[in-house]
Parts: sequence; structure tokens; C-alpha cells
Amino acid sequence: MLAKRIIPCLDIKNGRTVKGVNFVDLRDAGDPVELAAIYSAEGADELVFLDISATEERRKTLVNMVRSVAEKINIPFTVGGGISSVEDVEILLNNGADKVSINSSAVKNPQLINDLAQKFGSQCVVVAIDAKQIDGQWIVHLVGGKVPTELNLFDWAVEVAERGAGEILFTSMDNDGTKNGFANEALAKLSTLINIPIIASGGAGNIKHFVDSFKEGKADAALAASVFHFKEIEIKVLKQELRNNGIEVRL
Repeated sequence: MLAKRIIPCLDIKNGRTVKGVNFVDLRDAGDPVELAAIYSAEGADELVFLDISATEERRKTLVNMVRSVAEKINIPFTVGGGISSVEDVEILLNNGADKVSINSSAVKNPQLINDLAQKFGSQCVVVAIDAKQIDGQWIVHLVGGKVPTELNLFDWAVEVAERGAGEILFTSMDNDGTKNGFANEALAKLSTLINIPIIASGGAGNIKHFVDSFKEGKADAALAASVFHFKEIEIKVLKQELRNNGIEVRL
């Protein structure tokens, strides 16, 4: 049985870590490189850095930050935001990133998933999917949740897996920042449809939410931001509680 992973997420805007609710009302949460070092020392399994304004502002992800993070930590980390080509990915991997996360660019050019998987291997390619429920349907959104598409979450997830993505990072926009728990029903449905790892994102507020994401949502990893940034949940305590609940994690 593969160990479940705990992944702090650092949303980056103008070189700082920020956190909002339902993708808006951002507040400062600290220096990303310092936070990365702390999380690595505290037992996080991986980290995700998302430059949340990169796509919107047509800006490339902060390569200098990636290099600084790689020098400070010894756990895998994923970088996303504004990545739209094989060249973009090459630069990030060469500067120390272990994986890349693509979102808007994958929807606009699905062939990019195939190209990246072919050149760098599926294990490097994480496709992030931001979705929210509209009239009972889970609809995929782009550009930091600002632009709705006509894509259904589940159909798109299946296509992404078939094209060679190594993982899916599913964020429920309805749950994001609310601390009311993950979208476990949607997560569980995803896990029956695809056979690549699914990272749950959006809604973590307490330890039970993480337990539920693994037991009810069948997630392979759980990602959170504010509960870690603002010291509401300690990673070591969280992992011990997960283990107490029969969930395999690396301590």
C-alpha cells in the first residue's frame, strides 16, 4: 500500500506566499523559500508552488525562486503558473523543480500534456483542474478560477490521464479556503474513473478533513495552504493522527 502524501501548497504572487478564500481576498503568508525550508524540516512529503498571477499576467514562473527552493529543501516540489511550452518546463526542471503543474495551457492545448509526458516522463507532469459546481455539474475553470469552460471535470480528468499526465491536482473552488472539508464525493468518483494519483485540494480546516479525504475521497495525497501557513495544523501531529486512523503515511 502506497503511503498517502501531505503537501503544503504555496500560492505565489509578486514573490510572496498568499492565501485567499474561494480564490479571492488574498492575504500575505510569508516568504516562499523560508516556508519551504520549514515544511521540509517538519515532514511534508512534497510541496507545490503555484504562481497564481503568472497565467493572467502572461508572466513566466519565477525561476530564481525555484532555484532558491531547490537549494534549501530535499523533498520533491512541483511548480505551476504560466507554463505553456516544453521550453518552459525544461527551464524549471533544469533549475531544480521535480514536477510541473499545468492548467489553463493544458485546456487550450491538450497536446501539450502528451508532449511533456513524452519528453520528460509522466512522473513530471501534474495537471491541475480547478472546478466548481454549476447547475449540479462540475465545470472546469481557467485563469485562477476566473474563466468557466464547457469542460466537465470527470470527462477532462479521463482525457488528461489518457494523454499521459502522471497526477491530477483537483481543486474544488466551492470548498477552497472555506475550511469545511474536501469535495470527497467528487474525489471518490475521480478515483473510480482514472488510475493515476489524485491530489485533493480545497477545503482543509482540521485533521478530520484530511482523514476523510483519504477514507471517503480515496485521494492519494491531500494538499492545503492556510492551515499550514498560519500554524493551525502541524504536519507532524497531522501525520500521527492519520496513522492512528489506519492511514499509511511516512513519519
